[in-house]
Amino acid sequence: METTTRTRHTCLKLEIPNSPEPIFVKGTWFNSHFDLYISDGLNAWLCNATEEQVSDRAAQWDQPVSEYINLAERYLGFQMPGSIYTFTDAGDAYKRLSWTFEKEGTKLEWRWKCRPAPNSKEITAGLLDFLMDENIKLSDEVMRKDQSYKRLKVEAEKCLAQSERFSNEKVEFESAIYSKFIGVLNSKKAKLRELREQLSNKKSVGNLPEEEEESTDKTDSFDEVSDDEKSDKEAVKDVASSSKGALASGARGRKRITHK
Repeated sequence: METTTRTRHTCLKLEIPNSPEPIFVKGTWFNSHFDLYISDGLNAWLCNATEEQVSDRAAQWDQPVSEYINLAERYLGFQMPGSIYTFTDAGDAYKRLSWTFEKEGTKLEWRWKCRPAPNSKEITAGLLDFLMDENIKLSDEVMRKDQSYKRLKVEAEKCLAQSERFSNEKVEFESAIYSKFIGVLNSKKAKLRELREQLSNKKSVGNLPEEEEESTDKTDSFDEVSDDEKSDKEAVKDVASSSKGALASGARGRKRITHK
């Protein structure tokens, strides 16, 4: 199972409080165990945490093995703020590496005992080689990122110029269309005014004969009414004269009867 898992490597320049020089801690991390290589530039120490040791430590802290290793890698891969690191003598040239962390509001401490390296120069040279290789990889990565950034910057500038060109063309197109629209609209308005004037003139010309006919009709009807009134007056006069004649003849008849 270990062979199918990619091995992880870390290297930490660890600043120790009250220590004149930092130490370098290189870690090699597996699924169930890990190895530490420590050097102060002159002497070196080793810590080979076996699967059994890691399993016992994880059980003491009520943690799965994977969680224990991940947490150790986190604190020995980067110097964590708030954590107190120590590298103290443990007798017989041994050293004890420890660091603190908080869990559920409680400050805890992990400690691992490191033995002297049989060949300190080899361990120190291995650390330097690892740092050089990682520095080269990091430099290559930075160079690739920088080149990628420059390409993206050029593309962004091209896109920006194209966007500005499209924007200017859009403004010019809208201005031209608006000008044409205004011209068409004004011509339509003028045509509508002309048609309205023509229609108004036709209506005014057509209304004149109608008004004359209406006035003539009104005059005729007035005259007809006047003739009727005259006939009525004449009939009244005839009736009145007839009544007077009848009254006169009646009076003469009574006079004749009286004389007899």
